[in-house]
Amino acid sequence: MSKQIPPSPSALRVAELKQNSATGFAMRPDSAELKKLAGELDLLGLRKLSFSGEVVAQGSVDWRLNGVLGATVIQPCSVTLEPVTTRIDVPVERIFIKDYVEDDAPEVEMSQDDTIEPLGHWIDPDQIMREALVLALPLYPRSDGADAGELVYTKPGLTPMRDEDARPFAGLAALREQLDDTDKSDT
Repeated sequence: MSKQIPPSPSALRVAELKQNSATGFAMRPDSAELKKLAGELDLLGLRKLSFSGEVVAQGSVDWRLNGVLGATVIQPCSVTLEPVTTRIDVPVERIFIKDYVEDDAPEVEMSQDDTIEPLGHWIDPDQIMREALVLALPLYPRSDGADAGELVYTKPGLTPMRDEDARPFAGLAALREQLDDTDKSDT
């Protein structure tokens, strides 16, 4: 029987985990790995990435990973493209289920619990760290004072539609204020 190759140096072989005690892990990628990961994620920079926690048995065949991800990321502002630095500190939890069955129906309702995963031969903190970092990144980072402003487009000769025109209840509120003012002046 050939020995299985771990998916990463930090991967933990499930068959070797202790059932009655936690298996800790602590990861802090070096500067070369941070630079490589920043390039993969289209970040301007990535500093102080760390992921630590433990894997513990949950019942007789399932496992739970609890950890904390910390990172400082630099992304382009979604408005000005200026660098925006964000500090990320998030808890990470994954539950690995041995008898996990994924529904293969054409339409499947998504489970509310997105921490559950199928249990394989390995639990890989490196992969979980990368996934948790991607999920924690701000989607639209903004530098201080950045404002998208109002963009107005229309065909020549037509009156452009503005943001206020798209708010029908704003006009109703103004009409109610006029009616209230009229009622007050009648008394």
